[in-house]
Amino acid sequence: MTVHLHPTFGLKDSIERRRAARAFRPDDIPDVILEEIFRLGLRSPSGYNLQPWRFIVLRTAEGKAKLKACAFDQPQITQAPVVIICCGDRAASESKNIEAVIELGLEHDAITPEYADVMRQQIPAMFEQKPSFTSLETWTNRHTMLGVAHMMIVAESFGVDSCPMEGFVGAKVQEAFNIPATVDVCCLLCLGYATDPMKKFGGRFSYAQVCFSEEYGAPFLL
Repeated sequence: MTVHLHPTFGLKDSIERRRAARAFRPDDIPDVILEEIFRLGLRSPSGYNLQPWRFIVLRTAEGKAKLKACAFDQPQITQAPVVIICCGDRAASESKNIEAVIELGLEHDAITPEYADVMRQQIPAMFEQKPSFTSLETWTNRHTMLGVAHMMIVAESFGVDSCPMEGFVGAKVQEAFNIPATVDVCCLLCLGYATDPMKKFGGRFSYAQVCFSEEYGAPFLL
């Protein structure tokens, strides 16, 4: 079967259509679409391009059953054709990863050798001082969720539904899937084709309620 990699929906429609699917059909996601979900999803930004996200992709019944036992037996885990354990690697702060990112940037002409030296100075200082985060896990979770959000929107553009999940016992997931101690489980992401009917849009607070002008609490109106 030939799969054409032209998104079914544009950006605006993909964002507006996306729902957290609660049940999935058994239909497989074509590999070429799954690859595109990862390719575009991993274009997500991260601080200094350190890319701390790590993803364990489950497609076997055995793997998903093992995860379900760590996630309060939620049924969508074994229903969805693809389930992703989304993790943040605290080792992304170490020199080995910093140098790998520098090499990548130099290969793509995205940085200069001079800026590479700046990165070697600034990145360790950032992780030592933690000016905008309290722990490395906070920092890795922040960037991992940016990647997860990108993947959900890309998936929806190809007609693939998703369900981000935080209902799991992290220690059990780490043990069951041999996840290193330096890697934290951030969330689970089910991908597939939802059963009908999809849940209705639950509404969102207006921007006037959650956005402020110049300082917290000051009204922001357009």
